[in-house]
Amino acid sequence: MALDPVQLATFQAVVEHGSFDAAARALHVTPSAVSQRIKALEQVVGQVLVRRARPCEPTAAGRSLVRLGGQVALLEREALDAARGGLSGHARTRVAVVVNADSLAGWFLPALTALPDVVFELHTDDEGHTAELLRAGTVMAAVTAERVAVQGCRVERLGAMRYLAVAAPTGHAAWFTGRDPAAAFATAPMIRFNRKDTLQHRFVRTVTRRDIDPPTHFVPASASFTEAIRLGFGWGLVPEGVARADIAAGRLVDLTPGRHLDVPLYWQYWRLESAVLAALTAAVRATAAVALR
Repeated sequence: MALDPVQLATFQAVVEHGSFDAAARALHVTPSAVSQRIKALEQVVGQVLVRRARPCEPTAAGRSLVRLGGQVALLEREALDAARGGLSGHARTRVAVVVNADSLAGWFLPALTALPDVVFELHTDDEGHTAELLRAGTVMAAVTAERVAVQGCRVERLGAMRYLAVAAPTGHAAWFTGRDPAAAFATAPMIRFNRKDTLQHRFVRTVTRRDIDPPTHFVPASASFTEAIRLGFGWGLVPEGVARADIAAGRLVDLTPGRHLDVPLYWQYWRLESAVLAALTAAVRATAAVALR
């Protein structure tokens, strides 16, 4: 049995807006109509698709339909725009993308200027976890560390972000000067973005061949992360472009000159013949070719 496009669009609205009432307002129908459509869709699929919570979330069975609903909406918008000769009124295509925080704070945003008629919904997560939103159908594309394509997606290698281990001059003198690296890294305060952030631990293993558990500060914003290091809270890995400018200015010290950590990044996006996704992919590819190694 074919899926009803109205029911599918209603399901998409419930997931996007987080409740039956909010979806009803967005669709200009009653909450009862939304409920009836979702129940009818669940009967067709034979599975519960929406977890009735606050906010409403798709079940495991519903996730594939989230992506399908988004793909249908994107293609419908592009088809309507083409039929109207590129004049679709004030409505703009919305594209949801997830990007790791350092890319978002650094090289990624300039790529989006190539698509001035697109409305972007940007999400952030650790580069090792960004593909999860792609699997869930929440986003159409992702900058990710995962090189294996998510089902239904294409993957392209973008390059690598290089990180340097740095500390403020006072921290370098207090924690590292004249000390064995293994002992220094084991006790020097560390700064991490969040608990998903394992870059510092990965780097230390390449230097000392040991696992460490030092005192740790969590600072979940790229600019604040670097500022915390400048202020002497601890050491951490900073993108090369930012780190080298601060090292040259004397604000930071390179803890291990000649050593670094390269994080390969990939662009994963829906396997869909979409003009918008094709244009976005070309823009991201071109920007990354200049900004990444």
